[in-house]
Amino acid sequence: MGNPLLLSFSLCFLVLFNVCLATDQNIQGYRSRRYGESQRYGEGQRRYRECRLDRLDALEPSNRIEAEGGVIEMWDPNHEEFQCAGVAFQRYLIDPKGLLLPQYTNAPRLMYVERGRGFKGVVLSGCPETYQESQQSAGEFRDRHQKIRRVRTGDLFAVPAGSAHWTYNDGNEKLIIVVLLDVSNHANQLDFHPRAFYLAGNPEEEFSERRSEWKQEQTRHSTRREGSSNKNNIFFAFDDRVLAEVLNINTETARKLRGEDDFRRNIIKVEGQFEVIKPPRSRGGQRGDEQEWEEEQEEQERAYERSRGRRGHRWADENGLDETICSMRLKENIGDASRADIYTPEAGRLSTTNSHRFPILRWLKLSAERGVLYRNAMYVPHWNQNAHSVIFVTRGRARVQVVDDRGQTVFDGELQQRQLLVVPQNFALVKKASDEGFEWVSFKTNDNAMITPLAGRTSAMRAFPVQVIASAYRISNEEALRLKFNREETTLLPPRMSSSARRANPIEAM
Repeated sequence: MGNPLLLSFSLCFLVLFNVCLATDQNIQGYRSRRYGESQRYGEGQRRYRECRLDRLDALEPSNRIEAEGGVIEMWDPNHEEFQCAGVAFQRYLIDPKGLLLPQYTNAPRLMYVERGRGFKGVVLSGCPETYQESQQSAGEFRDRHQKIRRVRTGDLFAVPAGSAHWTYNDGNEKLIIVVLLDVSNHANQLDFHPRAFYLAGNPEEEFSERRSEWKQEQTRHSTRREGSSNKNNIFFAFDDRVLAEVLNINTETARKLRGEDDFRRNIIKVEGQFEVIKPPRSRGGQRGDEQEWEEEQEEQERAYERSRGRRGHRWADENGLDETICSMRLKENIGDASRADIYTPEAGRLSTTNSHRFPILRWLKLSAERGVLYRNAMYVPHWNQNAHSVIFVTRGRARVQVVDDRGQTVFDGELQQRQLLVVPQNFALVKKASDEGFEWVSFKTNDNAMITPLAGRTSAMRAFPVQVIASAYRISNEEALRLKFNREETTLLPPRMSSSARRANPIEAM
């Protein structure tokens, strides 16, 4: 037998080592949660295999659900481009008086309002019901609910994972919303498949888990009998008597929660007037003042966020719940031309938002870009340093080229309205608008996404020494100088002028 003293010492050392290791892991985990450092994927090798893309495709919706109050278009989440980026994508087309049924998902959502206006409600767990309406005579509350946000064209709206939400179209035209779900986000503890958990109705399955199911979905939809369904809301499986007891209602009402006889699917039509508690539209009561009132409210929310930052508070760290999550802004408009970050009268404009401007994105680990290119204008070649980019075309057409790390073209074609292109991190791309112009929204998988241009005043080329450029490309110093300084624009390039126009332009002639 060995020395008992040595054995005891070894055991103590082993226990101490394991405790230290566990403590270090806990500290690292705390730091990751504290400062927002998280892995988008649990397996680096899996990511490597999924992002070995030799070709990119312009993707269109693979399936659609036609409901009573609108249509849901879905892109196949099993496609290798979505698997690489770790996201899923869908598009809502909600008719006037249409209500997207309450639901929540296993992944955070970033939603862009392509067209129309309406109301968006999000249930933030633990937050109070700040909108209240009372009966003056009885002194009782008629209704109470959490704050409702008005959304309009150009709004970007954030919904955290697991937060129940609904959408209503109170306008006179379709409310069209495009949605990115970040299924590889750290907030999703399930697998990388998007899941929608409905709280009402008898909805259809939005995302099939297996590729074979997805391919057969349209066939099943066309042959499905009226009244059949392949998905139920989460109340369906609970016992009626249990629900009645828990909610203090009768069993007949509890049975209606199951939605067995509801064939309206995912988006329903609201009968009669849609009445919820909301502030008046404006001081003057005119529809034209509504946008001004909304902008005032948004500016007040931004001022509040800035004031919290100046006092040294971090969201949901040292501060109280009701002063952080519950008062956090959930929308930011990136569609208004007046808010553009980059504007060139001859070329177009760009609007971007990140977690510095829109703090909730720090939790979602997402950001967005809204772009407009005028006729034949260009977005200079560039790459996304720290994010995948999902480009959705809202209007027009453009020629787009994408190049991978081997210097091979993985996409060279036209992108047009309703098409989508996933551009992996660091792949270089260039856009040139057609004669009808080009408009898009890009969702990026980092809350502070950054790009590096290859041309222009802020480009990588401008930052290289002349001698490095001359030696690398085997050109003279004079050619290197022209290559480095010939472009003074930053990001957007106007269309090339004709030779006669150049002669007539005194600045160009200098």
